[in-house]
Amino acid sequence: MVAFTTRHIGAVGEDRTKLLEAVGYESLDALSAAAVPTTIALGAPLNLPPALDEAAAAAELAGFAAANRPRRAMIGLGYHGTVTPPVIRRNLLENPAWYTAYTPYQPEISQGRLEALLNFQTMITDLAGLPTAGASLLDEATAVAEAMALARRVTRKGSVFLVDAQVLPQTLAVVRTRALATGIDVVVVDGDLVEALQTHEAFAVVVQLPGADGGVRGTDELRAIAATAHDNNASVIAAADLLALTMLTAPGEWGADIAVGTTQRFGVPLFYGGPHAAYMAVREGLERQLPGRLVGLSKDADGTPALRLALQTREQHIRRDRATSNICTAQVLLAVAASMYAVYHGPRGLRAIAEGVHDKARRLAAALSATTELAGTSFFDTLTVTVPGRAAQVVADAAEAGVQLRLVDADRVGVSVGEDATEADLAAVAQAFGASAPGEQRLGDLAGHDRGVDYLTHPVFNSRHSETEMLRYLRTLADRDFALDRGMIPLGSCTMKLNPTTSMEAISLPGFANLHPFAPASDAQGYLAMIERLCSALAEITGYDRVSVQPNAGSQGEFAGLMAIRSYHLANGDDQRTVCLIPASAHGTNAASAVMAGMKVVVVKTADDGSVDLADLRAKVAANADTLAAIMVTYPSTHGVYEDTIGELCALVHDAGGQVYVDGANLNALLGLAQPGKFGSDVSHLNLHKTFAIPHGGGGPGVGPVAVRAHLAPYLPSHPLLDEAGPATSYGPVSAAPFGSAGVLPISYAFIAMLGADGLRESGQAAVLAANYVAKRLGEHYPILYTGAHDLVAHECIVDLRPLTKATGVTVDDVAKRLIDYGFHAPTMSFPVAGTLMIEPTESESKAELDRFCDAMIAIRAEADAVAAGQWPADDNPLHNAPHTQARVVADDWNHPYPRSLAAYPGGLRLGSVGTGATDKYWPASARIDGVYGDRNLVCSCPPVSSYAE
Repeated sequence: MVAFTTRHIGAVGEDRTKLLEAVGYESLDALSAAAVPTTIALGAPLNLPPALDEAAAAAELAGFAAANRPRRAMIGLGYHGTVTPPVIRRNLLENPAWYTAYTPYQPEISQGRLEALLNFQTMITDLAGLPTAGASLLDEATAVAEAMALARRVTRKGSVFLVDAQVLPQTLAVVRTRALATGIDVVVVDGDLVEALQTHEAFAVVVQLPGADGGVRGTDELRAIAATAHDNNASVIAAADLLALTMLTAPGEWGADIAVGTTQRFGVPLFYGGPHAAYMAVREGLERQLPGRLVGLSKDADGTPALRLALQTREQHIRRDRATSNICTAQVLLAVAASMYAVYHGPRGLRAIAEGVHDKARRLAAALSATTELAGTSFFDTLTVTVPGRAAQVVADAAEAGVQLRLVDADRVGVSVGEDATEADLAAVAQAFGASAPGEQRLGDLAGHDRGVDYLTHPVFNSRHSETEMLRYLRTLADRDFALDRGMIPLGSCTMKLNPTTSMEAISLPGFANLHPFAPASDAQGYLAMIERLCSALAEITGYDRVSVQPNAGSQGEFAGLMAIRSYHLANGDDQRTVCLIPASAHGTNAASAVMAGMKVVVVKTADDGSVDLADLRAKVAANADTLAAIMVTYPSTHGVYEDTIGELCALVHDAGGQVYVDGANLNALLGLAQPGKFGSDVSHLNLHKTFAIPHGGGGPGVGPVAVRAHLAPYLPSHPLLDEAGPATSYGPVSAAPFGSAGVLPISYAFIAMLGADGLRESGQAAVLAANYVAKRLGEHYPILYTGAHDLVAHECIVDLRPLTKATGVTVDDVAKRLIDYGFHAPTMSFPVAGTLMIEPTESESKAELDRFCDAMIAIRAEADAVAAGQWPADDNPLHNAPHTQARVVADDWNHPYPRSLAAYPGGLRLGSVGTGATDKYWPASARIDGVYGDRNLVCSCPPVSSYAE
């Protein structure tokens, strides 16, 4: 078969030769030898197995999946059996038009997924009974931790956080991890929460609904808890099951200030723990404190309603160590899937599913009550059954019959009924307990909750219940967006490369998709073997000793790595080491993560050439020698350069007793070329959704493994429900599931397996070649802001538009929006330097696509020069008016001083005839959007249909 490298790398053969000639080198090796400092260059090939072809890789993944035994998952604890409608699975989760899109920072070309996320937010606000919800968080456990942080920010009172003893065990563990470094005292209350609120000076309390044992608190009790909390100036957080909320009183109605939870059971497979979209909804007045992303309604230049990210967009890069959270993106693809599950089923369909689950649980409770003791009779879907001394045997007997139950302790078993549970499953469970199969008898209730179907009333949830209508809706929304299936997304630092189909196909295999994260290790042998091999490969590639894949986002990987550094210093008795040095050019999440880990941020200046200012670094190290904990540095630099001073930087920090954290965002430029763990770094997080080909999904999922040298390995994340997840000496977990978003790890495993050592090196070299080719071509028309040795860049380059803006009035926004007319997603705007574009073409793009992009940028320069020459007015020209929608171009009136053809088909862009390979015209869904208007008039759920007419 054809080698995978020729499928993954865009420019091979004669095209590669032409790129090399353009940048002045005879070979990839010659280019990388000139670009990469010899002091860090890898001296020997990576020790990895030989590359597999695509068929062999697919077979290996199928073997891993087959080694898992999903059985029927009835373990519960926040993960439930669900049924993914095939129309959603095939046309959304498995559709590159959805999964290869980027975070919707360019809203004009993201209206499809923004509408889906607005549907998500509306779904959450309706079911939670609170006015504002975000566009998803990472998982339920971290959502509770984020809610805790939010409550503390707004309450500004005390340090005690009260936790209902019925909170899910993984949630409690993650909350304790988050509280460790921030001075929060977590108090678990196994009793009367009202009394606890009167006893403790608490800033917040979290209540689980239903509880871990399945119990449902009555509405009167919940109202009493909320009233007492508010009387004592404390916030109330409800960790609520979303499907249960179709039948339970909405948290906002009984007094909750914040509601959080997971949307997994809305049609998203178990995936051995993730990726799944969490939710957060808040009362009025807290919307500007929400962590993560928030989609809001605004209007475009034509006055048409349009959507965009509101308020917190990229706030980490603006507020840095004062950000509300370190979360940069979240779980967009899974949030979209959950929202479409609600659209497809509608309010009455969701209610019917919930009633079916509840009825099965009641019938099973009646059957079991004849021979066993139940923990309570107020429940939704979960029973805790007492069987003195027999719990392990009951669980084993159920497993033999194909059902996984939860072993609570020696005397108790948990049983959780999901949407997918059949009558045969119920009968098998009953038999394992020694009871008869469920009949018509029912036991249990919902403790006075009696919610009507007063939610999801917007037409979007009441009009697309046939597969035909759902199929067309998904296609309509996808067509509004720009993703990698349409063209290059040249985002600096975001590495939007090929997401190989062979890697992607495997995640839908039942052995990968349907396994519960707390299934016994004996049922997860395929996953465990694959994860072990993946971690070993990542360690070899990076030069570190150990890797944990638990962090389910780059932000969580940062936090995990910094917590390892903190734990290391504490273990050595250096509890005074709390200062984290961060270069001014660093990713904003670095500073936010440092604060979360209990560190004080000290900024190091950037030198004129974009590198870390070593003189200022020496001064900052000397000033903080006794308190220095770490430095966080990105390599290659955020400016896209291989800094030759990285070794000296590491030595300076180590000599002062600190640790070196290398942010792995730019690891694509090091593949097979250099290893951070060998050139001085102690810890890195790795972005599998960048370097290792997991797709961005429109803003998530992401995976951010943390890799460490041996001395930090005792402080990798652990998990309370699986010893194999991490060391006993750990500070605790950072994610809800033992291996984070395990369901997408097969993608990176196959990517590495198909490239092998030589292919990884070639990929890194090809990425550097592509960036230097773009820099060479564009350098004749725009200044390239930073270069390294031999005037080379690494994997990305920064085009400085500030001189152009000064000379012509054309802004970075104008160029970004005009690129849409040319059929491109804009590069990264104004980061790390305001008024610039940071371009990363990646190794996957062909010479033809690189040239198409360069041609567009050169043509835009000519358009800007025409504005400067007075050919067009500064406020009425193709750049100022971009992007041009189809509605604008075909309107009866055209009063602009340039022709319609230039607006619609700039640079000679045309729809080619059959066989020419020309790119079809992409039409943006909206004209330029007014973000300020939307922030001043915040609307973050589906507005009434009448508002569109207005």
